[in-house]
Amino acid sequence: MVMDSGTRPQVQRKAVVLLSGGLDSLLAARMMLDQGIHVEGLNFFTGFCVEGHTHAVRKDRQRRAVRNSALHAAEQLGIRLHIIDVIDAYKDVVLNPRHGYGAHLNPCIDCKAFMVGKAREWMEAHGFDFIVTGEVLGQRPKSQRRDTFPIIARESGAFDRLLRPLSARLLAPTLPEREGWVDRERLLNLSGRNRKPQIGMAQAGGLAYAQPAGGCCFLTDPNYARKLRDLWSTRGERRYDFDDIMLLKIGRHIRPRPHFKLIIGREEGENHFLEGYRHRFVHLFAADANGPLALVQGEAHGEDLTLAAALTARFCQQRNAGSVRMTIVRPGGFAEQRIVTPWPVDQLPREWYL
Repeated sequence: MVMDSGTRPQVQRKAVVLLSGGLDSLLAARMMLDQGIHVEGLNFFTGFCVEGHTHAVRKDRQRRAVRNSALHAAEQLGIRLHIIDVIDAYKDVVLNPRHGYGAHLNPCIDCKAFMVGKAREWMEAHGFDFIVTGEVLGQRPKSQRRDTFPIIARESGAFDRLLRPLSARLLAPTLPEREGWVDRERLLNLSGRNRKPQIGMAQAGGLAYAQPAGGCCFLTDPNYARKLRDLWSTRGERRYDFDDIMLLKIGRHIRPRPHFKLIIGREEGENHFLEGYRHRFVHLFAADANGPLALVQGEAHGEDLTLAAALTARFCQQRNAGSVRMTIVRPGGFAEQRIVTPWPVDQLPREWYL
């Protein structure tokens, strides 16, 4: 408990913050702490986050000191962070967004309503009082607008227990403000996409952040969205599992024929990751040369496998040799070798790349 100016005991209010690891949610949490609110963070794992997976696999990402920005943010703030797996529950958001997609396959309004809804459930189960997000009015074209904020509050079931402290003074007062749990005058009136005010606040407060924007969702990436659409199209239905969305993040994806595609590792870390799927897919590698591991997804037999071997050989270090001996292994362990001519660089059609 805390004491007010009249020495009457007051219950310390509790806020749960959606902590993405970006600058805005970091500042929103700090603002609540500065007002004496007990704060804990929530971070939802959907499987589509860029950061946590690519940092562990890609060599160029491993040089970055921070692997999980949400954990780093919570550590700086001195608060607990709860990371919650929502992979299965999130599928309906991706596959059937009521409010449609953004520029690619990002269901931004439905996503935010889902996240806030999950936060509301957590809030109610753990005896917290309200929810805080780092949303800024006008910062994102689909979900952070004056007309979409009420939709998110309503569809999540949070209603006026949802506080957006970075833009609060531009919005109607919420329950925490009306009840005096937080001082509205100490909240902000930020709007638009310029993050210079937030960067200045972080610098003044000695806060470090990996990137101004949080979330880092693969569904906003045009290349990833194209590969996911291709998966649905060739599968004949809109569905995915966790392995599907992880494999879409890795390697070169080449579809030389409608009925199969190749996933070809681009570096050692990706090759090691793809090795975990060798028992599920036909896979190929050069027998006597340094080169990538490639998985074959779909139905490939006979000349299709020769084509797959030639394409994989094209990315071997000995690709300029007249021929490369490739090993082809089927699920179950049956292996064969074929000597192929590496596919000519100038004859690899751009439309084969996904």
